[in-house]
Amino acid sequence: MTSATPSLAPVPSLSAEPSALAEITQETLALTRRLFVQLARRPSTLVAGVLQPLIWLVLFGALFANAPEGLLPGGIRYGRFLGAGVIVFTAFSAALNAGLPVMFDREFGFLNRLLVAPLRSRSSIVFASVLYITSLSLVQSLAIMGTAALLGYGWPGGAGLLLVLVTLLLLVFAVTALSLGLAFALPGHIELIAVIFVANLPLLFASTALAPISFMPPWLGWLAALNPLTFAIEPIRAAYAGSFHLTDVVLVAPYGSLNAATCLAILAGLAAGLFLLIRPMLDRKLT
Repeated sequence: MTSATPSLAPVPSLSAEPSALAEITQETLALTRRLFVQLARRPSTLVAGVLQPLIWLVLFGALFANAPEGLLPGGIRYGRFLGAGVIVFTAFSAALNAGLPVMFDREFGFLNRLLVAPLRSRSSIVFASVLYITSLSLVQSLAIMGTAALLGYGWPGGAGLLLVLVTLLLLVFAVTALSLGLAFALPGHIELIAVIFVANLPLLFASTALAPISFMPPWLGWLAALNPLTFAIEPIRAAYAGSFHLTDVVLVAPYGSLNAATCLAILAGLAAGLFLLIRPMLDRKLT
């Protein structure tokens, strides 16, 4: 009598296929590392990004150091008033340059190599740019915040620091989306640099970075009240002022008063809207 040989069940492979999310994450980190290697080879980009707003902070703070008491709303010192504007301007300037690496990759042909590479998702090219610019913007902004603290302009508390970081992230996401869209829409880096130079200072001066809305003529006050930089500056300024709540009014605009939560919601809506706006173009350019 013969005994039946038991059939052996197939042993599952110990090395499972990596998931799509893991592959996209690996691709994004690899492309982000490449951008940081480029930064390490050209550190002048980081130095200039910190040095320019630092000069603004020191010079303007010294220029208005002897301003009369009570000149600004709430009796705040001009250096502390200016600090929030310079922090936002630093993050804004870094995010506005987000499209330049992509533009140079287009012109030098490296982007074409990426498009024919076996990437799991070409969206990792965009994710890498966003991650790189976000990290760079936060490093530059934290450097400005540390310098402002050394100059005696204060430092936000724990909750205040969290609000500052969230506000900067929302602004950086929005401006990065705009810059990436321009990088694919414009014909070359000369045009992109021209747009950056034209947009940079007017947006700064048409905001509450250097002066409150009450100091401005009506037409400029309206522009400042609609400027996305203002929606980022005022919550950060409130965080530096001390104890506050998201429901506290931080911006008194010609069209009404806005609290910190509303300003953050506007920035979040702007970031989401810009990414949705450029997505069809990115899908066409990256296929």
